[in-house]
Amino acid sequence: MALLVRLKAVTGLRGKGDRLAKAAFRGHSFYTRVLENCEDEARFDETFRWPIASSIDGNEMLEIQVFNYSKVFTNRLIGTFRMVLQKVVEEGQLEVTDTLIDDNNSAIQTSVSIEIRYQAMDGTVGTWNDGEFLETPNSRSEGEGPLETESLLPGHWQGSAVSSGKSNPGLKPAERNFRRAGKGVFSAMKLGKIRPPKEDPHRKQDEPAILETEDLDWKAMRLGGGLDPDTISLASVTAVTTNVSNKRSKPDIKMEPSAGRPMDYQVSITVIEARQLVGLNMDPVVCVEVGEEKKYTSMKESTNCPYYNEYFVFDFHVPLDVMFDKIIKLSVIHSKNLLRSGTLVGSFKMDVGTVYTQPEHQFYHKWAILSDPEDITAGLKGYLKCDIAVVGKGDNIKTPHKANETDEDDIEGNLLLPDGVPPERQWARFYIKIYRAEGLPRMNTSLMANVKKALIGENKDLVDPYVQVLFAGQKGKTSVQKSSYEPLWNEQVIFTEMFPPLCKRLKVQIRDSDKVNDMAIGTHFIDLRKISNEGDKGFLPTFGPAWVNMYGSTRNYTLMDEHQDLNEGLGEGVSFRARLLLSLAVEILDTSDPEITSSTEVQVEQTMPVTENCTGKMEEFFLFGAFLEATMIDRKIGDKPINFEVTIGNYGNQIDGTTKPSLKKKKEGGDGEQEDSELLQHSSEDEADDNGELVSVSSTQPMKPLITDRNYFHLPYFEKKPCIYIKSWWQDQRRRLYNANIMDKIADKLDEGLNDVQEMIKTEKPHPERRLRGVLEELSSGCFRFVTLTNKDQSLSARTRLDRERLKSCMRELESMGQQAKILRSQVKKNTMRDKLKLVQNFLQKLRFLADEPQHSIPDIFIWMMSNGKRIAYARIPSKDILYSIVDEETGKDCAKVKTVFLRLPGKRGFGPAGWTVQAKMEIYLWLGLTKQRKDFLSGLPCGFEEKKASQGLGLQAFPPISLLYTKKQVFQLRAHMYQARSLFAADSSGLSDPFARVFFITQGQCTEVLNETLCPTWDQLLVFDNVELYGEAHEMRDDPPIIVIEIYDQDTVGKADFMGRTFAKPVVKMSDEDYGPPRFPPQLEYYQIYRGNSTAGDLLAAFELLQIGPAGKSDLPPIDGPTDMEQGPILPVPLGIRPVLSKYRVEILFWGLRDLKRVNLAQVDRPRVDIECAGKGVQSALIQNYKKNPNFSTLVKWFEVDLPENELLHPPLNIRVVDCRAFGRYTLVGSHAVSSLRRFIHRPPDKKSQHWNTAAKLLNGYLALAKGGPYYRPPGEIVINMEPEVPIKKMETMVKLEANSDAVVKVDVVKEKEKKKKKKKGGGEEIEEEEPDESMLDWWSKYFASIETMKEQLRQQEAAAAEAEEKEELEIAEEIKLDDSPMKGSKGQAKTKEKVKAPKEDKKKKQQQPPEAPEKKSKQKIDELKVYNKELEMEFDSFADWLHTFSLFRGKIGDNDDTTTEEERTVGRFKGSMCVYKVPLPDDITKEAGYDPNFGMFQGIPSNDPINVLVRVYIVRATDLHPADINGKADPYIAIKLGKTDIKDKENYISKQLNPIFGKSFDIEATFPMESMLMVAVYDWDLVGSDDLIGETKIDLENRYYSKHRATCGISQTYSTHGYNTWRDPGKPTQILAKLCREGKVDGPHYGPGGRVKVANRVFTGPREMEDENGQKKQTDEHLALAVLRHWEEIPRVGCKLVPEHVETRPLLNPDKPGIEQGRLEMWVDMFPMDMPAPGPAIDISPRKPKRYELRVIVWNTDEVILEDDDFFTGEKSSDIFVRGWLKGQQEDKQDTDVHYHSLTGEGNFNWRYIFPFDYLMAEEKIVISKKESMFSWDETEYKIPARLTLQVWDADHFSADDFLGAIELDLNRFPRGAKTAKQCSMDMVTNEGDLPLVSIFKQKRVKGWWPFVARNENDELELTGKVEAELHLLTAEEAEKSPAGLARNEPDPLEKPNRPDTSFIWFLNPLKSIRYFIWHTYRWLLLKLLLLLLVLLLVGLFLYSMPGYLVKKLLGA
Repeated sequence: MALLVRLKAVTGLRGKGDRLAKAAFRGHSFYTRVLENCEDEARFDETFRWPIASSIDGNEMLEIQVFNYSKVFTNRLIGTFRMVLQKVVEEGQLEVTDTLIDDNNSAIQTSVSIEIRYQAMDGTVGTWNDGEFLETPNSRSEGEGPLETESLLPGHWQGSAVSSGKSNPGLKPAERNFRRAGKGVFSAMKLGKIRPPKEDPHRKQDEPAILETEDLDWKAMRLGGGLDPDTISLASVTAVTTNVSNKRSKPDIKMEPSAGRPMDYQVSITVIEARQLVGLNMDPVVCVEVGEEKKYTSMKESTNCPYYNEYFVFDFHVPLDVMFDKIIKLSVIHSKNLLRSGTLVGSFKMDVGTVYTQPEHQFYHKWAILSDPEDITAGLKGYLKCDIAVVGKGDNIKTPHKANETDEDDIEGNLLLPDGVPPERQWARFYIKIYRAEGLPRMNTSLMANVKKALIGENKDLVDPYVQVLFAGQKGKTSVQKSSYEPLWNEQVIFTEMFPPLCKRLKVQIRDSDKVNDMAIGTHFIDLRKISNEGDKGFLPTFGPAWVNMYGSTRNYTLMDEHQDLNEGLGEGVSFRARLLLSLAVEILDTSDPEITSSTEVQVEQTMPVTENCTGKMEEFFLFGAFLEATMIDRKIGDKPINFEVTIGNYGNQIDGTTKPSLKKKKEGGDGEQEDSELLQHSSEDEADDNGELVSVSSTQPMKPLITDRNYFHLPYFEKKPCIYIKSWWQDQRRRLYNANIMDKIADKLDEGLNDVQEMIKTEKPHPERRLRGVLEELSSGCFRFVTLTNKDQSLSARTRLDRERLKSCMRELESMGQQAKILRSQVKKNTMRDKLKLVQNFLQKLRFLADEPQHSIPDIFIWMMSNGKRIAYARIPSKDILYSIVDEETGKDCAKVKTVFLRLPGKRGFGPAGWTVQAKMEIYLWLGLTKQRKDFLSGLPCGFEEKKASQGLGLQAFPPISLLYTKKQVFQLRAHMYQARSLFAADSSGLSDPFARVFFITQGQCTEVLNETLCPTWDQLLVFDNVELYGEAHEMRDDPPIIVIEIYDQDTVGKADFMGRTFAKPVVKMSDEDYGPPRFPPQLEYYQIYRGNSTAGDLLAAFELLQIGPAGKSDLPPIDGPTDMEQGPILPVPLGIRPVLSKYRVEILFWGLRDLKRVNLAQVDRPRVDIECAGKGVQSALIQNYKKNPNFSTLVKWFEVDLPENELLHPPLNIRVVDCRAFGRYTLVGSHAVSSLRRFIHRPPDKKSQHWNTAAKLLNGYLALAKGGPYYRPPGEIVINMEPEVPIKKMETMVKLEANSDAVVKVDVVKEKEKKKKKKKGGGEEIEEEEPDESMLDWWSKYFASIETMKEQLRQQEAAAAEAEEKEELEIAEEIKLDDSPMKGSKGQAKTKEKVKAPKEDKKKKQQQPPEAPEKKSKQKIDELKVYNKELEMEFDSFADWLHTFSLFRGKIGDNDDTTTEEERTVGRFKGSMCVYKVPLPDDITKEAGYDPNFGMFQGIPSNDPINVLVRVYIVRATDLHPADINGKADPYIAIKLGKTDIKDKENYISKQLNPIFGKSFDIEATFPMESMLMVAVYDWDLVGSDDLIGETKIDLENRYYSKHRATCGISQTYSTHGYNTWRDPGKPTQILAKLCREGKVDGPHYGPGGRVKVANRVFTGPREMEDENGQKKQTDEHLALAVLRHWEEIPRVGCKLVPEHVETRPLLNPDKPGIEQGRLEMWVDMFPMDMPAPGPAIDISPRKPKRYELRVIVWNTDEVILEDDDFFTGEKSSDIFVRGWLKGQQEDKQDTDVHYHSLTGEGNFNWRYIFPFDYLMAEEKIVISKKESMFSWDETEYKIPARLTLQVWDADHFSADDFLGAIELDLNRFPRGAKTAKQCSMDMVTNEGDLPLVSIFKQKRVKGWWPFVARNENDELELTGKVEAELHLLTAEEAEKSPAGLARNEPDPLEKPNRPDTSFIWFLNPLKSIRYFIWHTYRWLLLKLLLLLLVLLLVGLFLYSMPGYLVKKLLGA
């Protein structure tokens, strides 16, 4: 909505001069440019636009003033033109020429001509796109003449209005008109038609808003362009009814900053298996690392695809931010052992936050891609399959059901990546450039510095900063800049990481380098999602160069800073710390490039500095603040003088801003960051042109507070309100904040609208869907307005790439959001309302995300309350919220408004109760903008004040005031009608509170009376505040009164009252000249939500009115009429018109019993009684004489009558209290429970008509496949419903209306199994028949696994259906965007929604019928199934509270911080019973029913509550995902069951080292209800030494199940059979059960008729009549018929409800030490049989299947084409010494090798060698079971289940070095490719594309022979063929193997013949001469002979030399 005024010209001026005009409307004025040297005419030709929030009233004024402009003196007024806008409102467009009037209201000859246009409240925005109205404000280039003079105007805008002469001259007039006409209301006008604006027929809509709501409907209809109620939309009620003066902004009610508080988290990771690991013959280990903690799996030997299935849990207790930034790293390490760390194969990392944002907070069975961070060119290194889940407190994770894992072998389709991340991630470099920082705080003590200064005279900055960047678990640091408050780095930190990275945030920290330890100065997080966009028009992460502001603890330096955490980025910073200039860029690497360095080490290098002005031009900003009120000051600080300090950055910080004044280059655009105000006074040489510098005043004068009441003080800011103002210099990046503000405003409006809608739904007001349409309308108009506003945002010099890209993507997003909102609006109907609401909430999240600007500009503003120079409490206000802009939408939401701010304690002190008490409540007015736009900075203040200036700058009128003196004062009386509160916080140890309320308004406070021992006080009290003085204009008070704060306290006899919660309210204001009457008075009681910290703590029901005391004094006020209670004395009750209208109700209470009462003060409860109280009346139960013997009440039903409000929403809560009666008439409170809403217990007498339709509708939800109605007889009025179990459902072709009295026939057919078998055999043709499972082979587990398959299938179908619906929706939206103008639109949308409504019904049918068999399963036999619930049975059947409700009794305080007391610990017992509330008297038809017992009132037909003996049979199937309890990451679980005195510990049968144990046991327990009704099933961990640890437990209330109408005693199976695996378990046959149900429900029936029909009530069911007994004999029986009725009991009218089917439920296991975090899940079920009935049969055997013993014989015949590895020593020939190794996967220790075929020259080897592998195999799970000890020290064997895979490897034998691995093949015995017939046909394809080949299973084929390839990976990681093997696989069962034994290798029995190997390969050490001759003699004989000769000669010479000397001596001596 907007008003446009085009000021064309002013004529008839006198003389010559500079002219200026000013246009004002609603207190907001625009100036034109100055026209110099005009004579008699001034042609301004400028357009002004006022965006307005509410419709213009016909008697509002527009004012235009014309001035003579003077540079030196003030401007002289020539004349004024005023015009009432009535005509404009009616016509919408007007051209006027009229004369001006002067000061004395006489006309002068000067006249003005204008054109006015008004665009009314139809919310459209497209209208003003035209160039002539919206050009950029700064479109004139700087330096033009007019601007020079203009900037001297006090606070004038630069070129804010734009002459329309510059409109686009190229447009044809018609087009221009069209642009102006725009579009009207959504439905009526489309953009297509061009209409000249004058004759617009829809102008009539622009009437002023109408206040009465009935009219709103009518008006909305008219606006809707038709009377279709499905298109009406309501604008926000606030926008329509409140007036313009919006001078106050909404206060924020939640007090506590939630960030920074530590919470419990648990990360659980299951490493399942790895595949395709790169490397030869490795021994892989997986290292799982979360944050700093590491855990390892066991090592698997020589395999590339190890199977681990190991589970790891990491527990953390840290704040959320720290948790989400932790990195989860999975790495595979090759051959790690104690001595060596092993080599990394590959790793994968992602942060915890990514996992947490996944649906269900988990990745389940996904494959992580491993890559090597050391070598980024290498490509992928394998896959690791794992589950990762992150659980916070209170999250419960639903694990998808596990059965067999065939579909997860598709690796590419199940990668461990969030949605939208491409599977091929590339490597990328992240460049973070750190340029410089400024404004750093002092970080060292100044002691040493002072000494140095004294000695050497050097003056140093006391900080040594460096920057540290953390990303994806890596860390980079810049250099340290010694002692500098303004360090320059110009360095870049480079990370190499996969892109897109799975780590969301990058952490940049300025740290202070210190010899002892480095401290963080400030931390900033960059969220990568906010600085990139992954769409197809998206952009890579980019940032800056931009400044980021860092906040943290206060700036004064202390050695031990208690707020140091704040500097680490935890919690909300309480002070400005520094700004850092940085930028970020990402470059995707081309890994094929040879120059690339392949490691991912972090690098730091120098970079180019950026230019001065790259981050924007330095501008002078002006911040103004006025303190209008400071109340509710905490009494601890009330005795010393208090002042307030406001800072923006370091400006205004007088205590601990940086000490050194930097007065350099303020004019040139430098940063005058930290000047002290004293110095500034002498800096006039800087700004001499301003004759007199504006000195910042940043703090108020200290004042002593006055006392309000005993808790709070207030400051005496009465008529004199102190002000502050600060000048500061920042880079001008307002555009960023403006865009964020526009989006914020759209989001706020949307948020408010959605709250309205939810409130309407909650309070059941009519037509919430209309309001939702209004919300969508506002949303789409807001979005389009954003696009038009930002469109004109041409490129400014200092915009970064991110600015440009973000703007583009925001515009795209908002445009599409606007389109979608428009379409959604047309789809909102009554029934689609909820779904659409969810969609709109997604819009809200998206808007909030988009509005958060990652690049900062102006730092936030801090307001500190100082007492005695110490900082006490603070408030932090984002600068964008108070930033001023000429365009209304861009202005911050609190700019120039009075904001209520609550100050709070800094840092950790603000947590918990200390932080919840208000330190001070401020009413503060703030304005921030460019100094040159300063003109209107006071415009938003409440009117009626004079400015007080500082004494010095008298010469200039531009000086801001240092205080405001209010001359206008209004006196009011406030009446607070405090009626009641409910669901308050329990503050006393009794579990109750003694609440009273304190009401604060301005400087007064009053209390209600204290009501003892209740959580739902009804005070019914009127508090009157007299002589409330408010300053300002009266009319503003009416529209925008100050807020009232209501605090609830708990009165304690000793010590001060405890705070219990707080809420705000705005009073309804009546001025003295208004009359006190409808619609506004008397005010209605309303609910106000009470908050305690961030959590809700109840509701307050109250009303507040503020009445002006007129000149006649109080006598004019409306009298306080009401029952003044003389007994109560001075307490006034709430007057009559306001208190609710009451009528008489009767409340009947069913008292059943009390359970699990804990001790009170160490004494046991013996004789309890229940007191019920509601609205002052009540009733007491009978006394239980002996709680131990029988905890049930003897009298079941009692009632009392009470006056309750007619309006159900105002019903008071009902209190249940249990007291224990002790001796001597004493009694103690045991516990209490408050039923906050009686609505679910209100009995509404059934309406005759509607009841029939209900049942009819239920039937329609049933089976309406009537299209196939068979040709059998239908009696008149009966309706046949056909139920065929096998037919896949088609769409329902026909809908059938059911008469109320009609009967329905339901036919059940069971197709004979034999016929089916025959059919199958015929169809079976060529395909291999799966064997029919024989009846005798089937057991309970077959049924269970079949059911799990069904459940998974259903889940899949549901997901598919949901996805389909979503796609459909999106398609629809897309289509409608295209077909916007089609007249078909409405009907098409409706047709679609109908289809959509039909879909869920079909889903239901699917669930109840057997799901249609999928075609590929056609060869499987039909197995009877049961229902597997993946949740507790209670959740499915509404806790079995169909008539018996359970109320928990509480005692004790609620803990203050989240960790101390859980609800569990406060529970002291449970009360079982129910209640019924109805208006008296009851309608007759109920009391006259047959068998009505007046004693039981409404509770007819309830069973007796006498003790009853029951046989309880507990079946425990299995547990999954148990929390490991032992150091080795495993547990040894066993079951413990406790029921009453029975305590079973199945300790002997613990299952060793298993986290997914299959128990398969049943336990029988005899119990007596009600004493023993709580069944506790626990799983313990067995320990050899010490006591066993509890893993987790689950509790089941058996009593509720036993008495429930859903009949949860024994589930009803699908079919009735008397033998086999599916025997009927219940002692009663279906016919008996049915007869009993009919008898109890007083239903006519059952009547069995001929032809397999049975009639119950008016429904007829048909079905088969015969069954087989054990011997296959057919017998006639009615059981199947009866069973058919039981399975569809919910369709029986009046008494029908779903009966519990045969089932298995999944219950979470919880551990009291780790509240709220699931420790695993248990699958089980419970049967109960009353002992007075015939005994049930024996329990079903569900013991786990025993694995079957098999023997696999593998004969390796030959190999061929094996690669040759060795070079011959002499000849250089290639050869290989081949042998083949084989093992059955996982049992590496039983590997078997053939003998060696030596010296094969062709790669051919002959073996004829037999391996024998015995193994145990579980057919159903396709797993091999092995039991082995884990290590030498293990106490017992552990059972492992591993896939059945046979591995064959070919090796080259080496004598001295290790053998060389050549190749391998792995065959999955269930599905492996059939071997090739010959070696030639055998190729590598058999391994690489397994999918295309026929697969065989050895378990079906028994014997397979053929050739298979051996493969290995080469250096480049590609698979290559390394050989072929001819083998034969033969599978025998253990019995067959015994009958036909065979020997290992070639041994007896059944020996294999020796292979025929060529001569070369004989074994050299057996016959060395032969081999020497063969190898050497042939080739080298001459050489050998020569060598021999030479040797002899040498020997001769040697001997000669040796003996020579001896002989010589002999000769010489002549011996």
